[in-house]
Amino acid sequence: MSKVCLRVVVSGRVQGVWFRRFTQQKAEAHGVLGWVRNLADGRVEALLCGDEINVRHVEAWMSQGPELANVAELLSEEQPWQADYADFQVLEDAEA
Repeated sequence: MSKVCLRVVVSGRVQGVWFRRFTQQKAEAHGVLGWVRNLADGRVEALLCGDEINVRHVEAWMSQGPELANVAELLSEEQPWQADYADFQVLEDAEA
């Protein structure tokens, strides 16, 4: 299987609805490594690394998000492979 990293940014009603925690659960369930965090502008950003099929599953889930979310847009771009993650973390909010 090919390995891939994706930087994903979601906008809409994605903060205050447990988006990061559910993303962490989905990533862990699919063996995806990386992180997720809130951005100061109200969006959520994630770095997803792992087997491409599993990363794409998490990306697809993020396009909908948890029940209370309302995802308006999902942007993703491939990033260079980063093997330095041992798990999937919820990071502190990004500074403005």
